[in-house]
Amino acid sequence: MVRYSIMRLLIFFAVVLVLYAVSLRGWPLLILAALVSLVVSFFVLRGPREQFASQLERKVAERQKRAETYRSAEDDDLDD
Repeated sequence: MVRYSIMRLLIFFAVVLVLYAVSLRGWPLLILAALVSLVVSFFVLRGPREQFASQLERKVAERQKRAETYRSAEDDDLDD
């Protein structure tokens, strides 16, 4: 997630530099840079975003499995 965030920031600053080079200044610079970088990062960073989502999904599945194991072990203890 940290890598993804850093890459988003780099895209934002790159867009800011490009827009600054074409003489855009002030709030319009920041607003337009935010919008353009949002669109660019949506397409460019699709791979890292999907990779992070799959990692998160695996962790959730592991925790659910572990919780179910503990739950069934507690139920067995109560039945004895």
